[in-house]
Amino acid sequence: MTDLKLVIFDVDGTLVDSQGDILGAMSAAFAAEGLVAPDRPDVLRIVGLSLPQAMEQLVPDLGAVQRTRMVETYKAAYAAQVTCTASPLYDGIPELLDRLGDIDDLLLGVATGKSRRGLSRLLKAHGLTGRFVTTQVADDHPSKPHPAMLFSALDELGLDAAQAVMIGDTSYDMDMAEAAGIRGIGVTWGYHPADALGAAVRVVNDTQELAGAIGDMLEVTI
Repeated sequence: MTDLKLVIFDVDGTLVDSQGDILGAMSAAFAAEGLVAPDRPDVLRIVGLSLPQAMEQLVPDLGAVQRTRMVETYKAAYAAQVTCTASPLYDGIPELLDRLGDIDDLLLGVATGKSRRGLSRLLKAHGLTGRFVTTQVADDHPSKPHPAMLFSALDELGLDAAQAVMIGDTSYDMDMAEAAGIRGIGVTWGYHPADALGAAVRVVNDTQELAGAIGDMLEVTI
């Protein structure tokens, strides 16, 4: 077996299709300020960024105080609505996590632009609490693509960059992995197009291909 010890997953657009909850919470944040919410493609384009950076991109002309209010409204609205129905796991993800969890000495982690509260609610809704040994969230780090989340995950577990792989659906995920010296696998079922995943060492189109890509790194069949 190779030296791969840690598989780190992005959440939105990688593990779960959370666009229903994201679009609903964003609409609430804009409505509270008397603003028209952005179109769906514009919202999905910023998924993966931490909320302050996302709001700055969506409404750059607003003042910092108003954007901060929108962030807090978004968080409250998201926390109130998150469900398995609105944010379902993508096809094949539960089975993939189970198979990876059965591999001796392989650890699973998360690096997400979500808040700790948002991630905890989502994992609880899907029965995944405790599945990931390290959970890096936006509360504790600069926004992706800054590599702080990945450095922290490696430090927590005493691993080197060569022993980890990052799985994600956005350019932010792949650029973060590259900046941390970690291999990145891009998935095409999320919110950024495949041609935005240029920093990935491999791009896959479904969870079966993802299992094969991770298996190739482990030199096992998953």
